[in-house]
Amino acid sequence: MTRHPVARPPVAPEREATSHLALRAYAAFVLFSGLAYSWWYNLLGAVGAMVLIGAVVLGSLAIWVPRIARRGFAWQRLPWAALGYAALAAVSAAWSDWPGATAATWVVLVAFALQGVFIADVLSWREIVRALEAALRWIIGGSIVFEAWVALVLDHPLMPNFFPVDGAPDPHWYWVRGNLFDSWLVGDRIQGIVGNANLLGMLAVIALIVFAARLRLAVVERLPAERIIARSLWLAAALWMLLRAGSATSFVAGAAACAVLLAALAMRRTTTPSGRTRVYVACAVIAVAGIAIVALGYGRIVALLGRDGGLTGRGEIWDQVLDRARDRPVLGHGFSSPWVPWDPAFDGWIVDHGITVFEAHNMWIDVFLQLGIIGVVAVAIVFGSAVWRAWFHAVDRPRGSGLTTLPHSPLALIPLLVLWALLAQGLAESNPIMLWGWMLVVLFTSKLRQRPAP
Repeated sequence: MTRHPVARPPVAPEREATSHLALRAYAAFVLFSGLAYSWWYNLLGAVGAMVLIGAVVLGSLAIWVPRIARRGFAWQRLPWAALGYAALAAVSAAWSDWPGATAATWVVLVAFALQGVFIADVLSWREIVRALEAALRWIIGGSIVFEAWVALVLDHPLMPNFFPVDGAPDPHWYWVRGNLFDSWLVGDRIQGIVGNANLLGMLAVIALIVFAARLRLAVVERLPAERIIARSLWLAAALWMLLRAGSATSFVAGAAACAVLLAALAMRRTTTPSGRTRVYVACAVIAVAGIAIVALGYGRIVALLGRDGGLTGRGEIWDQVLDRARDRPVLGHGFSSPWVPWDPAFDGWIVDHGITVFEAHNMWIDVFLQLGIIGVVAVAIVFGSAVWRAWFHAVDRPRGSGLTTLPHSPLALIPLLVLWALLAQGLAESNPIMLWGWMLVVLFTSKLRQRPAP
């Protein structure tokens, strides 16, 4: 045997550059700040939160612009449907009943959309999922720690911005009520670091989707047992936060995501066009049956969820918004997502628990008020095109070299499930068309247009 082998000596695998590791950490911070925007609002106040958002946007541009200058940018792969909606929102300033609110909230819309495109461009699909996982871990873990601190150390409810208050204000005013340990599963609702049970519940649903996909990937790739156990514990923590938040909207969104998951998994198992046709027909029949069951048993379903037929006051809000929207049904009254409570047009218009309402609590009704039928069609195109791409991204096998195909990845299901969860949430909330919801829609749409490999 020769002492001089032909093969090269073994070398350690190449490590990621420190700059790219920093970029991934920054992206996780951006996602955390977008998803938990109300944490910064309650911590820093409105002005402080706006300063932070502005600083993060400038930071992203400082990273992104030099990269584009060096390697270019595929402009044709921008999320054009979402940009079209943003353009319509900008143009609505010409006829807006609240031009100041239109200008202010349009800047926020563009800021969150920019972050979505930025992250989609600078990170690979797996890196995006890891950054999203990290951000959601900060939210879930931070909520548990924050709730425990308020309950055990502070020992009294906490107001936003640590504002002192005399007497006993409406519980809806609190940032955190400190009732984490009042019950382990079903009891008074908790708010987490985001200060809102409905928002915490929805973020827990998204966390369940991401954590479950990452856990399944760990099992498939046979990662060490300690990593599988760690991911399982995070999944359990997200489920606990969902149950303790007690958000009926989030339960429905989670159920919708589960139904779509079953359909996607059934489609993945088919190998012929006729098989896919049968799955589509079965899904259509089940969907129609489900809608019929909900329509016929609506009262019992909302009672089971612990709500009344008016969906906790949403029915009255929808009636007032629709009455105003019918005055200008084609182009609407002007963009403002969210509603600006100090603008005279919104201040005191709809009040709930002594607080001016920020939204219509239905994304379609909200868009109809702001941008009329034209806006509703634009949003339908945005979500329709996003779901279309996400569906085939989830059910089609990824391509390898030549004509070969690769195994399905659990990560490929994430955009589809999150988008359907947002659509379900949009029936009772307006989050999917603003702030963090809009950021996720733009992020997934941008990345799916690049046909990423999970």
